[in-house]
Amino acid sequence: MPSRPQNSADVREKLLQAAVELIPRRGWGSVSTRMIAEQAGVTPGLVHYHFGSVQALLSEAALGTIRVLVEGIPALLHDTRNTGQLLNALFGALDSYQGTDPVSLLFSETYLAAGRDEKLRADLSAIVTDFREQLAGLLAERGVADSVGTAAVLTAAIDGIVLHRALGLTIASATVTSVLGRALKD
Repeated sequence: MPSRPQNSADVREKLLQAAVELIPRRGWGSVSTRMIAEQAGVTPGLVHYHFGSVQALLSEAALGTIRVLVEGIPALLHDTRNTGQLLNALFGALDSYQGTDPVSLLFSETYLAAGRDEKLRADLSAIVTDFREQLAGLLAERGVADSVGTAAVLTAAIDGIVLHRALGLTIASATVTSVLGRALKD
Protein backbone atom coordinates (compact mmCIF):
# COMPACT_ATOMS: atom_id res chain seq x y z
CA MET A 1 0.00 0.00 0.00
CA PRO A 2 1.43 3.41 -0.95
CA SER A 3 2.61 5.60 1.88
CA ARG A 4 1.25 9.12 2.19
CA PRO A 5 3.81 11.80 1.28
CA GLN A 6 3.74 14.80 3.60
CA ASN A 7 2.79 17.51 1.09
CA SER A 8 2.20 18.34 -2.53
CA ALA A 9 5.86 19.23 -3.17
CA ASP A 10 6.91 15.84 -1.77
CA VAL A 11 4.51 14.06 -4.09
CA ARG A 12 5.75 15.98 -7.13
CA GLU A 13 9.38 15.25 -6.23
CA LYS A 14 8.66 11.54 -5.71
CA LEU A 15 6.87 11.37 -9.08
CA LEU A 16 9.70 13.19 -10.88
CA GLN A 17 12.31 10.91 -9.30
CA ALA A 18 10.29 7.82 -10.19
CA ALA A 19 10.10 8.96 -13.82
CA VAL A 20 13.87 9.63 -13.94
CA GLU A 21 14.46 6.08 -12.68
CA LEU A 22 11.92 4.41 -14.96
CA ILE A 23 12.75 6.09 -18.30
CA PRO A 24 16.21 4.46 -18.58
CA ARG A 25 14.99 1.10 -17.26
CA ARG A 26 11.79 0.74 -19.27
CA GLY A 27 12.06 3.18 -22.18
CA TRP A 28 10.06 6.37 -22.63
CA GLY A 29 7.12 4.74 -24.42
CA SER A 30 6.76 1.90 -21.93
CA VAL A 31 6.46 3.95 -18.74
CA SER A 32 2.88 3.95 -17.48
CA THR A 33 0.94 5.85 -14.85
CA ARG A 34 0.74 2.73 -12.73
CA MET A 35 4.52 2.12 -12.93
CA ILE A 36 5.31 5.67 -11.90
CA ALA A 37 2.83 5.62 -9.01
CA GLU A 38 4.16 2.28 -7.79
CA GLN A 39 7.79 3.46 -7.99
CA ALA A 40 6.89 6.69 -6.17
CA GLY A 41 4.76 4.95 -3.55
CA VAL A 42 1.64 6.96 -4.31
CA THR A 43 -1.76 6.29 -5.86
CA PRO A 44 -2.05 6.46 -9.67
CA GLY A 45 -4.51 9.36 -9.53
CA LEU A 46 -1.79 11.63 -8.14
CA VAL A 47 0.23 11.33 -11.36
CA HIS A 48 -2.51 13.02 -13.37
CA TYR A 49 -3.43 15.39 -10.57
CA HIS A 50 0.10 16.83 -10.44
CA PHE A 51 1.11 16.59 -14.10
CA GLY A 52 -1.97 16.16 -16.26
CA SER A 53 -0.42 13.30 -18.24
CA VAL A 54 2.36 10.76 -18.12
CA GLN A 55 4.04 12.53 -21.05
CA ALA A 56 4.05 15.84 -19.18
CA LEU A 57 5.63 14.14 -16.16
CA LEU A 58 8.24 12.32 -18.24
CA SER A 59 9.14 15.53 -20.06
CA GLU A 60 9.51 17.57 -16.89
CA ALA A 61 11.55 14.86 -15.18
CA ALA A 62 13.90 14.28 -18.11
CA LEU A 63 14.37 17.96 -18.94
CA GLY A 64 15.03 18.80 -15.30
CA THR A 65 17.74 16.16 -15.08
CA ILE A 66 19.29 17.18 -18.39
CA ARG A 67 19.18 20.87 -17.46
CA VAL A 68 21.02 20.27 -14.16
CA LEU A 69 23.73 18.20 -15.85
CA VAL A 70 24.23 20.56 -18.77
CA GLU A 71 24.27 23.66 -16.59
CA GLY A 72 27.17 22.19 -14.62
CA ILE A 73 29.46 21.79 -17.63
CA PRO A 74 30.51 25.44 -18.14
CA ALA A 75 31.80 25.53 -14.55
CA LEU A 76 34.07 22.57 -15.41
CA LEU A 77 35.43 24.51 -18.36
CA HIS A 78 35.71 27.96 -16.83
CA ASP A 79 39.27 27.62 -15.48
CA THR A 80 40.73 26.10 -18.64
CA ARG A 81 43.33 28.34 -20.25
CA ASN A 82 43.33 27.14 -23.85
CA THR A 83 41.32 25.03 -26.27
CA GLY A 84 43.33 21.90 -25.50
CA GLN A 85 42.49 22.11 -21.82
CA LEU A 86 38.88 22.96 -22.65
CA LEU A 87 38.56 19.90 -24.90
CA ASN A 88 40.19 17.65 -22.29
CA ALA A 89 37.79 18.87 -19.60
CA LEU A 90 34.73 18.73 -21.85
CA PHE A 91 35.28 15.26 -23.26
CA GLY A 92 36.90 13.92 -20.09
CA ALA A 93 33.62 14.67 -18.32
CA LEU A 94 31.97 12.15 -20.67
CA ASP A 95 34.10 9.28 -19.40
CA SER A 96 31.62 8.47 -16.65
CA TYR A 97 28.84 8.02 -19.24
CA GLN A 98 29.25 4.76 -21.10
CA GLY A 99 26.04 4.81 -23.13
CA THR A 100 24.25 2.13 -21.15
CA ASP A 101 24.23 3.88 -17.76
CA PRO A 102 20.96 5.45 -16.55
CA VAL A 103 21.95 9.03 -17.42
CA SER A 104 23.06 8.16 -20.96
CA LEU A 105 19.86 6.18 -21.50
CA LEU A 106 17.77 9.06 -20.14
CA PHE A 107 19.44 11.42 -22.65
CA SER A 108 18.94 8.97 -25.54
CA GLU A 109 15.31 8.29 -24.67
CA THR A 110 14.59 12.01 -24.34
CA TYR A 111 16.18 12.84 -27.70
CA LEU A 112 14.18 10.06 -29.33
CA ALA A 113 10.92 11.19 -27.72
CA ALA A 114 11.63 14.78 -28.76
CA GLY A 115 11.45 13.66 -32.38
CA ARG A 116 7.75 12.92 -31.85
CA ASP A 117 6.78 15.60 -29.34
CA GLU A 118 6.95 19.21 -30.53
CA LYS A 119 6.90 20.78 -27.06
CA LEU A 120 9.57 18.43 -25.74
CA ARG A 121 11.67 19.15 -28.84
CA ALA A 122 11.38 22.90 -28.30
CA ASP A 123 12.23 22.64 -24.60
CA LEU A 124 15.20 20.32 -25.21
CA SER A 125 16.38 22.54 -28.05
CA ALA A 126 16.36 25.52 -25.70
CA ILE A 127 18.62 23.68 -23.24
CA VAL A 128 21.03 22.65 -26.00
CA THR A 129 21.01 26.15 -27.52
CA ASP A 130 21.84 27.71 -24.15
CA PHE A 131 24.72 25.27 -23.69
CA ARG A 132 26.02 25.99 -27.20
CA GLU A 133 25.95 29.73 -26.50
CA GLN A 134 27.86 29.32 -23.24
CA LEU A 135 30.38 27.03 -24.92
CA ALA A 136 30.76 29.50 -27.81
CA GLY A 137 31.56 32.24 -25.30
CA LEU A 138 34.23 30.11 -23.64
CA LEU A 139 35.71 29.23 -27.04
CA ALA A 140 35.76 32.88 -28.10
CA GLU A 141 37.60 33.77 -24.89
CA ARG A 142 40.24 31.21 -25.90
CA GLY A 143 40.66 32.69 -29.36
CA VAL A 144 38.60 30.30 -31.49
CA ALA A 145 37.60 32.24 -34.62
CA ASP A 146 34.28 30.54 -35.40
CA SER A 147 33.26 29.93 -31.82
CA VAL A 148 29.55 29.55 -32.64
CA GLY A 149 30.10 26.93 -35.34
CA THR A 150 32.70 25.15 -33.26
CA ALA A 151 30.36 25.02 -30.24
CA ALA A 152 27.64 23.51 -32.43
CA VAL A 153 29.98 20.80 -33.74
CA LEU A 154 31.38 20.01 -30.28
CA THR A 155 27.87 19.71 -28.85
CA ALA A 156 26.90 17.33 -31.66
CA ALA A 157 30.10 15.36 -31.02
CA ILE A 158 29.13 14.92 -27.37
CA ASP A 159 25.73 13.55 -28.37
CA GLY A 160 27.29 11.29 -30.99
CA ILE A 161 29.85 9.85 -28.60
CA VAL A 162 27.18 8.96 -26.04
CA LEU A 163 25.04 7.33 -28.76
CA HIS A 164 28.00 5.36 -30.13
CA ARG A 165 28.85 4.14 -26.63
CA ALA A 166 25.30 2.81 -26.32
CA LEU A 167 26.13 0.63 -29.32
CA GLY A 168 29.32 -0.61 -27.68
CA LEU A 169 31.46 1.53 -29.97
CA THR A 170 33.82 3.09 -27.48
CA ILE A 171 36.11 5.96 -28.25
CA ALA A 172 38.56 7.24 -25.68
CA SER A 173 38.31 10.88 -24.66
CA ALA A 174 42.05 11.22 -25.39
CA THR A 175 41.41 10.24 -29.01
CA VAL A 176 38.51 12.68 -29.31
CA THR A 177 40.48 15.58 -27.84
CA SER A 178 43.54 14.82 -29.97
CA VAL A 179 41.55 14.76 -33.22
CA LEU A 180 39.42 17.79 -32.36
CA GLY A 181 42.48 19.69 -31.09
CA ARG A 182 44.19 19.21 -34.45
CA ALA A 183 41.02 20.28 -36.27
CA LEU A 184 40.77 23.47 -34.21
CA LYS A 185 44.36 24.40 -35.09
CA ASP A 186 43.71 24.14 -38.86
